[in-house]
Amino acid sequence: SSVRPSVRGAVHVYVVSTAVLYGSLALFISILHNVFLLYYVETFVSIYKIDKVSFWVGEAVFLIWNSVNDPLFGWLSDRSFLSSPQSGSQVTTPEVVLKRLQALSTNGPLFALSFLAFWVAWARPGLQFLLCLCLYDGFLTMVDLHHSALLADLAVSAADRTRLNFHCSVFSALGSLSVFLSYSFWDKEDLYSFRVFCVSLAAFSIVGFFLVSRLLRRRFQKEVRVRRDEAMALKELSVGQAPLTHAENPVTIGQYLKQLSKHRNFMWFVSMNLVQVFHCHFNSNFFPLFLEHLLSDNITASTGSILLGISYIAPHLNNLYFLTLCQRYGVYQVIRWLFMLKLGLSVVMLLAGADHIYLLCIFIASNRVFTEGTCKLLKLVISDLVDEDYVVNRRPQATSALLFGMVALLTKPGQTFAPLIGTWLLCVYTGYDIFEREPVRDSLVSVPDVASGSGTPPLRLGCFYMVVFVPITCALLQLAAWSRFTLHGRKLQGIKTLRQGAQHGHLIDVKAI
Repeated sequence: SSVRPSVRGAVHVYVVSTAVLYGSLALFISILHNVFLLYYVETFVSIYKIDKVSFWVGEAVFLIWNSVNDPLFGWLSDRSFLSSPQSGSQVTTPEVVLKRLQALSTNGPLFALSFLAFWVAWARPGLQFLLCLCLYDGFLTMVDLHHSALLADLAVSAADRTRLNFHCSVFSALGSLSVFLSYSFWDKEDLYSFRVFCVSLAAFSIVGFFLVSRLLRRRFQKEVRVRRDEAMALKELSVGQAPLTHAENPVTIGQYLKQLSKHRNFMWFVSMNLVQVFHCHFNSNFFPLFLEHLLSDNITASTGSILLGISYIAPHLNNLYFLTLCQRYGVYQVIRWLFMLKLGLSVVMLLAGADHIYLLCIFIASNRVFTEGTCKLLKLVISDLVDEDYVVNRRPQATSALLFGMVALLTKPGQTFAPLIGTWLLCVYTGYDIFEREPVRDSLVSVPDVASGSGTPPLRLGCFYMVVFVPITCALLQLAAWSRFTLHGRKLQGIKTLRQGAQHGHLIDVKAI
């Protein structure tokens, strides 16, 4: 027993570096994905001049692919965990982690390369739009799915997962600096500088994925060898003992879906998260539009750049504070407060009106900050749902990637609905069609005459209604769904205790972060 404390101390140092490496993977994703979200719609609409039919067809196909690929990749990754193993063939946690890291080391660089396909016109706009979206989202799904699944595989307790998420937030905040820089390089008339900037980001991401995944794989390969040696020793010592587990037929996809449909907390969570995904992407897609038509006449370009950058970096920095609140009050309560805050701020802005410029600046930035901040906490909730699924269905190994994929199946349509509903709302409120090809109206941002002048022009008023009523509607729907979610408090603690007890013989020290 005198040796154990020193061993734990060594493991503690080891695990801190593992948590930092895990968090750094978020940097290589965020530096690319933030730029993609901000510019892909405007690139195809304003620069490549995609027609309305091709845009809607591309988004419709993307909606299907975007929804299907998450559970498909999750099923391919975790289907071997859905049946009880034969005696002696138990898949250990380090082996699961190695499988995730192998996928990241392969798909991470491919994700970075697919990001580059957007910024050069190499095919007809409609065809390029469709192919680029599907290719990019396929590799992004593989990267994000396995990175998210590692959160549930590396840790069980809320404190451990909160620390992992903390590191992700720090590195995601660093990754958001690419938004600050991108505003300086973005020029619709000449994309050369922006393309060089994107190539630099992609190269940095490729090198990062390669180095970090390699370091983590070496670390867990050592763990796998240790576990195998322990298993061989136990096998030699055991004399005719019955196996701890018994063989069962693998769970089919139909059986798994039936089990999931009875998972009430899962269903209420995806109902809330569908609205959340929609709202996050609505803010990302239309943030430049709101800056242009609500604030451009009253703020300088540098102020707009600062607002844009803050709206991307602040959610990650804010999340560091939210995570401390989560440790004290629980994730459920913090998310509920954020929904109420979003609703309250939107109502205040509606009552104040569109002419309070500084209040409008604060509201537009804070709306995105708190909405994105909520998104950063949802992985913790999904990890808790992984625990509940593991316990309730008595799984031999937690199917974290598959459950993350099923959540995405039901919530990612919000990503496609955001630009479609947004452009439709703009047309309803203002009568302006974003796809109109009149000489002076090639894009929304090329109509300064509509957005300027005295009073409150239709386009400006329409943008104001969009920026206010969308969060009010989203907050009301989310509060209604979240009130039915019961996996918190004593129930959550009981689930975690049961999972830790069930896996006690298989847990490794790396989980004690």
